[in-house]
Amino acid sequence: VLENQDLQDSIKPRKVEFHSLNFNTTLHWQPGQARGARDALYFVQHKVYGQSTWQNKAECWGIPSHVCDLTQETSDIQEPYYGRVRAVLAGVHSSWSLSCRFTPWRETMIGPPMVTVVHSNKSIIVKLQAPRSPYKRKRGSKIPMTNYYDLLYQVFIIKNLLDEQHRVLVYEGKDKVIKIQDLRPGVSYCIVAKTYLPMLDRSSAYSSRQCTVL
Repeated sequence: VLENQDLQDSIKPRKVEFHSLNFNTTLHWQPGQARGARDALYFVQHKVYGQSTWQNKAECWGIPSHVCDLTQETSDIQEPYYGRVRAVLAGVHSSWSLSCRFTPWRETMIGPPMVTVVHSNKSIIVKLQAPRSPYKRKRGSKIPMTNYYDLLYQVFIIKNLLDEQHRVLVYEGKDKVIKIQDLRPGVSYCIVAKTYLPMLDRSSAYSSRQCTVL
């Protein structure tokens, strides 16, 4: 029995945590310390905080992977959720490992906007598109993150390609099309942008660079 208890403890999943970007939400964990733990299979359950019964996640029931997609199960973005995982190895079940409480609206990371750059006479037109959530409208298009949050765009210009760190903020606001004027011909300019969420004081990563020579 003791050996079984040791195996149970040593295959128990560790670091069970939610990761979420634009409401695409996955549960991640690390295998236990046991030598053969990489051969374990995993079983995932989830529930809304305050519910007494756990729901099995059918697609993550007896899987070798260390990640499980719970995007659809966490679609009520204001609700707090828990996930938990157990391992099975050589017929022995570990106890459950519990995640911290996760509330999508508060904790999802917001991605950067899509940036398109067109240049015209001594100016650059920057077009921004909000990141999209996985949730769909009735017509089938994905709902943009601006439906869920009051998002601002921050647009930066990099004048000298050698000096990647020297980004100058040229715009902050909600406009989707921005014109940057009075630029020098023959100079290469790059644009990067972030989404910024004032209410939670949180910024996205930078978008990929879009460059143009005037």
